[in-house]
Amino acid sequence: MRIIKIFDTTLRDGEQSPGASMNVDEKIQVAKQLVKLGVDIIEAGFPIASPGDFEAVKRIATEVKGATIAGLARARNEDIDRAREALKPAESMRIHTFIATSDIHLQYKLKMSREAVIEAAINAVKRARQYTDDVEFSAEDATRSDWDYLCKVTEEVIKAGAKTVNIPDTVGYTVPQEYGELMEYLMNNVPNIDKAVISVHCHNDLGLAVANSLTAILKGAGQVECTINGIGERAGNASMEEIVMALKTRPKFYNADTKIVTQEIYKTSRLVSKITGMVVQPNKAIVGENAFAHEAGIHQDGLLKERSTYEIMKPEDVGIPRSKLVLGKHSGRHAFKARLHELGYDLTEEELNRAFEKFKHLADQKKYIFDEDIETLVSEEVSKTPEIYSLVDLSITSGVNVKPTAAIKLNVNDNIVEKMEHGDGPVDAVYKAIAAITHTKSSLLKFEVKSITGGTDALGEVMVSLEENGRTVRGHGADTDIIVAAAKAYINALNKLAARKR
Repeated sequence: MRIIKIFDTTLRDGEQSPGASMNVDEKIQVAKQLVKLGVDIIEAGFPIASPGDFEAVKRIATEVKGATIAGLARARNEDIDRAREALKPAESMRIHTFIATSDIHLQYKLKMSREAVIEAAINAVKRARQYTDDVEFSAEDATRSDWDYLCKVTEEVIKAGAKTVNIPDTVGYTVPQEYGELMEYLMNNVPNIDKAVISVHCHNDLGLAVANSLTAILKGAGQVECTINGIGERAGNASMEEIVMALKTRPKFYNADTKIVTQEIYKTSRLVSKITGMVVQPNKAIVGENAFAHEAGIHQDGLLKERSTYEIMKPEDVGIPRSKLVLGKHSGRHAFKARLHELGYDLTEEELNRAFEKFKHLADQKKYIFDEDIETLVSEEVSKTPEIYSLVDLSITSGVNVKPTAAIKLNVNDNIVEKMEHGDGPVDAVYKAIAAITHTKSSLLKFEVKSITGGTDALGEVMVSLEENGRTVRGHGADTDIIVAAAKAYINALNKLAARKR
C-alpha cells in the first residue's frame, strides 16, 4: 500500500479565504495541532508577502517540530532568499517555488514567452537547491496549460533538482476524468518523472477538488495539497479530512493511505473553525454537525441493530465521541425507546405507546426535541428517577480580593455529608465540592444561564450537560439565587447519571 504525503496549506492558501486571517500566535497554535494530526508538510506562509507572513513562517520554523515546514516563493531570487531566511531555523525545511504555465497566464499576467518561463523555473529551482535539497516546483494553472509544454516544464525542473512537482488545478477548472488523463499523460511522456514525487493541489470552484485529488492518487500522485475544512481561495481547496477518510474507508480501491492520526481530525477542524471564524456547514462530510446524525426512523432502526447499515465509518475514528440519534418527526419507535432507556426510563408497552403518540404530536410542532421534552412527556406515565443526591444547604464566600469558597451540605442516600472547596469562581467552587462529596468524575460539557422572568429578583434557570464514561445527560435547576440554581442543575444531572449506571 502506497503512503500518500499530506501537504497542509491551511496556514497559507487556507488563510487567503476572505476573513480567515490569523495572527502569528494563532498560526503557531494551528501548526502544533497539525503536527499532532500527523501531516507531513506544513506550508506556513508566503514569507515575502508581508512582514507578518515572514514572522509567522520564521516562528513556526523555530517553535514547531515534527513536520517539514514549507515557505512559498515566486520564481524570483528575492522571494527564494526571503523564504530561506524565514525557514532557516526549521529542523526540516522545504522551499516551494512556482510560476504559471498556462497561455492565459503567460499572455495576460506574466507577459512572458514559454521559453522565458521555463528558464525562470529552472533558475528558481537551482537557486532554491543552494539552500535545501527539498525543493518543490508548482506549475500554476497546470490544468489549463498545453499538455506537451507542461511535460517539458516538468522534465526541466526535475533536471534542475526539484524533488516534488505540483500539478495544480489553480482555478478549479478540471474534472476527474480529464485530470486522470493528464496525470497519465505526464507519467508516460516525462522521461525523468520517476525522479520526483508528483503532487496535486485542487481548488473547489466546481465542487470537484476532492474527487480530482483522489483520481490523481489513482493515477500515481504521491502527495496531496489540501486544507482543514477545505478553506481557501474562492470556493476553497480540497478538504484534507475528506481525502484522508476516503483512503481510510476504501483501502482496497485506492491501495493507498496516509500517516494522519485520524482521531485528531475533529479537534483540528474545530480549532481552525474557531480561530478563523469560518463556521463548518452542518452537512459537511466527516466533520459537519450532521455527519454522524440520524433522524429518519428507518435509519435509526438499522443503526441500532447494526451500525454498518447506515454508517461507512466510525465517528470515533475521526475524534467524534459517538453517533447521534436525533429525535424528530421522522424518528421511529425503536429510537424513541432507546432514548428513554438512556434517560433511565423503563416503560411498559402500553406506557411506551402513549408516550410515543405524544412524542409524534410534539415533533410535528417543534423543530428540535430535547431530553427535557421527552422527560416531560413520560413523567405523566411513570414516576421519575429517585434522587440519590439532594441539596440541603449551600453558602458562598466570594469577592474581588477573596478566594471563592463554597460550603456544601448534601443528602446522599439519607446521609448528610458536608464539604468545603475553593475554586476559580463561586460556581467552580460549588461544583468541586459537589464532585468531592459524590465521588463523581464527570466532565462539564455545557453551562447555560437564562432568566425565566424579568427584574433583578427574576427566577434564574441553569442548564448543564455532563458526560461520564460515554454517557451524556442534561440537568436543570431554577432559583432566584443563580448559584443555588447552578448547584441544583449539577445535582439533577448527577442523579440522571446515577440512574443510567443502574
